[in-house]
Amino acid sequence: MTIAAGRRAVIAAAIATPMAPRIARAAWPERAVRIVVAFPPGSSTDVVARALAQKLAEGIGQAVVVENRGGAGGNLGAQAVKAATDGHTLLMHSTAISVNPTLYRNAGYTLDDFSAVAVVATAPNAFFVHPSVPATTLAELLTWMRANPGAAYAHSGTGTTPHLGAELLFRTLAGVQATPVAFGPAQAATAVVGNQAPIGSTSLPPALPLIREGRVRGIAVAGARRDPTLPDVPTVAEQGFPGFEASTWFGLFAPARTPTEGVQRLLAEVPRAMAAPDLVARLAALSLTDPGLHGDAAAAYARAEAARWAEVVRSSGATAE
Repeated sequence: MTIAAGRRAVIAAAIATPMAPRIARAAWPERAVRIVVAFPPGSSTDVVARALAQKLAEGIGQAVVVENRGGAGGNLGAQAVKAATDGHTLLMHSTAISVNPTLYRNAGYTLDDFSAVAVVATAPNAFFVHPSVPATTLAELLTWMRANPGAAYAHSGTGTTPHLGAELLFRTLAGVQATPVAFGPAQAATAVVGNQAPIGSTSLPPALPLIREGRVRGIAVAGARRDPTLPDVPTVAEQGFPGFEASTWFGLFAPARTPTEGVQRLLAEVPRAMAAPDLVARLAALSLTDPGLHGDAAAAYARAEAARWAEVVRSSGATAE
């Protein structure tokens, strides 16, 4: 063999060698997939994650395990997934994933640490009261709050849109003094049932059954239009605050280092899972709808939400450690 031919053989071998593992590599996922939920069991984020996990498992042919890692407004779960290196760990978070990097002095992550897979569901926020509060409309509630300055309202957690939306409505737009009290999303609704706080502000799903049962009184929904699950409860915009809208959305994210083939598989399988008729019906019963945002569109939405709520954080003076 000539020297030139030998060099060509070495170059060919060098090119071919790295390709061998790629050809032999098993298709993603190679094992069970874990979805870390950034909030406690029973939260809307948890409900969405568990509903999706079942359908996603059918599509990818591997088990999908849901693990709750609540704390610090969702930061602990985000930090845990950011640090994951197994390529099979995902994050289910709420709008707070966009808010917390501004709200907290050190959230422990930025949106750049994740690849957005999808915004899988969204729900309007809701304002409701304990039956002892003599108010059936938003105007009546604000009148009562002015007569009871500093009245507590239970919300889903510091930096969530139920918290920031209430601050925007009560303090900035209506000019009433209120005391925010942070609970978990589901716990905030039950806190109003127990009159630990006379007013509640959460996403609609945890409050919906309590409003229907008469255990709390629905005052307003914060969607762009009335919610079909509560057609008799008017929007905030209808009740004197045009353009007011505050919702909670839930997104699936992967660590930025997740293999490309994993992200691409998820971009194909998650929309299929979310389109399953029984899943659509199950979420609709909870006032949850799929906005159909995937990949780049989901990432752009998360960044737009970060910019939007950062303004509210600054104007309200909200902060968290």
